[in-house]
Amino acid sequence: MTSQPTSGLQAGLKNRHLSMIAIGGVIGAGLFVGSSSGIRTAGPGILLSYALVGTIVVLVMRMLGEMSVANPTSGSFSAHADRALGRWAGFSIGWLYWFFWVVVLAVEATAGATILEGWIPAVPQWAWALIVMVVLTATNLVSVGSYGEFEFWFAGIKVVAISAFVIIGGLAVFGVLPGIDSDKAGLGNLTDHGGFLPNGPGAILTGVLLVVFSFMGSEIATLAAGESEDPQRAVTKSTNSIIWRVAVFYLGSIFVVVTLLPWNDPSIKEEGSYVAALDSLGIAHAGQIMNFIVLTSVLSCLNSGLYTASRMAFSLGQRGDAPKAFARTTSRGVPLAAIVASVVFGFVAVFFNYKFPDSVFLFLVNSSGAVALFVWLVICFSQLRMRKIIERETPEKLVVKMWLYPYLTWATAALIVFVLGYMLTDTEHDGRETVLLSLLVAAVVLVIAVIRQKTGRGTVAVSDGPDTGADTAEDGDDVNDVVKVG
Repeated sequence: MTSQPTSGLQAGLKNRHLSMIAIGGVIGAGLFVGSSSGIRTAGPGILLSYALVGTIVVLVMRMLGEMSVANPTSGSFSAHADRALGRWAGFSIGWLYWFFWVVVLAVEATAGATILEGWIPAVPQWAWALIVMVVLTATNLVSVGSYGEFEFWFAGIKVVAISAFVIIGGLAVFGVLPGIDSDKAGLGNLTDHGGFLPNGPGAILTGVLLVVFSFMGSEIATLAAGESEDPQRAVTKSTNSIIWRVAVFYLGSIFVVVTLLPWNDPSIKEEGSYVAALDSLGIAHAGQIMNFIVLTSVLSCLNSGLYTASRMAFSLGQRGDAPKAFARTTSRGVPLAAIVASVVFGFVAVFFNYKFPDSVFLFLVNSSGAVALFVWLVICFSQLRMRKIIERETPEKLVVKMWLYPYLTWATAALIVFVLGYMLTDTEHDGRETVLLSLLVAAVVLVIAVIRQKTGRGTVAVSDGPDTGADTAEDGDDVNDVVKVG
């Protein structure tokens, strides 16, 4: 496989791939695994926690959609921040986002390996983690189309499974499911066990801290749009559908869980919220069914995480903020060096997870934990500036518009800052440590960015269209302006 510097990314993702990536991207493994701790903390009030975070995600995705429809690019919000706020912003948030996803690779590979070892104990856990990483790396190295096809089926299984769960559980809650007699199910579970907020209103915000990170991934469709058949249509569709996706898959499924069972039922802690809910309906092998669904979510997250990290690295390479090799692609439009670098760091993180789980790996996880909120905050500030740039230069591209601009953008930014501030008061769930370590890493990256800008290293290409290749003057459609930095 040879690497060619100017072949560029290719439009290998079909509309059906983008649609499923958009739908599946908002359903992370964290929804299945992490929801039980949120339910135990906030009781039925966890619905308000999910609604609050879901509202932030919908608003942030609306802003990102506005910018990405006008300028679809593999760098997504990092490229927008580059243009709207300055090169330091695009550099910083791009590298932080890359860091977040390569750590996620290790977390998800370990989670998947744990499930697979339970099924086939003859293969040790570290070997399963290696096998999973190698297979999905190979998938990403073949072509963007093979990534899209794998993700189409992974996301499809998640969507079907969670939709079936919502329908079957909903019918059981209202007592109209044939053959099922669940004595615990009913709307009374929302108020009968200490009230809707059994641990007080403050538990809603604590619940926010526990569920916010399970929403990361909704922005993947905007990164993938640059390699789709019709980028503007794909991003517009993804942006417009985010409301019902959050409502059905998050609020809908959590509503079913807290109405099928009392929030303080011991089985939620012992088995996990979704397994406990399935068990309450008398569904045979509920644990293994859920393990299969979680494994699918893990593989989906791994697949998309590697894709996302490599495309961000590719975009950083294009803009001169990463090694030039990252911007080179194979004849099939695959950024080989960007993928290899991302997966190598992922392998190193997996090693740390097995050798130093309570020191080095814990630091990596906590120091990347608040990146989701940093990304959303940067999207807010980028949109405030980009709206004026788009209106001035290419108003016809303003197809998707942020609601109540600029007031709702400022309100969203303020809410994100409030959540970060509240995390600093949280010592029980490591919220303070996560924010402080994430801020430390962000500060280091920011200092590097400022030094690079002060020393005037290189040039940066400003793109007004989809990313189709490495930035070269001969391209004619990627590079419209070249701005000297320094």
